Amino acid sequence: MTMPTTAAPHVYTLTGNLLAERTLEFERWTPGRTQRAVAETFQVGGKGINVAKMLSRLGVANTALCFTGGAPGVECEQWLQARGLAFRSFPTAVATRAGTVIRDRSGGHAETTFLGPDAAPGAGAWDACAAFLDSVPGGHVLALCGSFPGWSTPDASGLRAAIARWAERGPLVVDTYGPALVELAASPLDLLKINRDELRTLPTAEIDALPRGLRHVVVTDGPRAIQLRDHDGATATFTPPPVQEVSATGSGDVFLACVIASLYGRRTSLAEAVAFAVPHASANAAHPGIAEYPLPPPDFRINALR
Repeated sequence: MTMPTTAAPHVYTLTGNLLAERTLEFERWTPGRTQRAVAETFQVGGKGINVAKMLSRLGVANTALCFTGGAPGVECEQWLQARGLAFRSFPTAVATRAGTVIRDRSGGHAETTFLGPDAAPGAGAWDACAAFLDSVPGGHVLALCGSFPGWSTPDASGLRAAIARWAERGPLVVDTYGPALVELAASPLDLLKINRDELRTLPTAEIDALPRGLRHVVVTDGPRAIQLRDHDGATATFTPPPVQEVSATGSGDVFLACVIASLYGRRTSLAEAVAFAVPHASANAAHPGIAEYPLPPPDFRINALR
């Protein structure tokens, strides 16, 4: 695996299950009755998009890779373009999945998200993504984010092979679940970021017992303690600061983006990267939206990364 010796690497995030998401806000809503929203917004969801959004706020060069299909896919591409986010989409005949977030301004109901069925890309989209990954020079970072419907099918074999080749020439970061997690957690990775619940789906549920081919490991658990294991086997635990939670959605993605920015952008230790990321994730949970909270002053970020 090679790393650039001077300039910070470019970060590519790959979202396997894009989401065309609408948020409806109500002054108050009651189950079983017709409801009229007081506000509606559209946003593109998917863990890789969230990570890319936060990386952009931190000034880290990145490109979001995703699969788009049908009218929802077009709307997603337009949203990304309008916000100046760098992306590369791979068209598929399968329509991008849709989702709806319901918010109750009165606080009578917790924020609720309804997701449409998962949308697995077609073989052509998988292969186009694989070809793109193979065209990227070595030394850059690839982060696989979220679920990958169809991962174990023959259609995805080309992409799986391209990802394995990437790991030989640049850092491979994984924050996924399901079949992709089971396969990748047994492979050499530079960074595995995994939720405590997902860790329990693996053959081992303890961080110390995970394969040593995983160079850096971070186990998150919502607002609870975060564990890490560095490349030398050293472990540490971080406790997030308490916050008044508004919306935890995307906080794990903000956390991952900050770890990537610190670990690969400034070449810090894993412990320093996690220490930098924890308050950002907590701040995100204390605000609506994803990666839209007020950032600390630049000098604070620089000092935190040293």
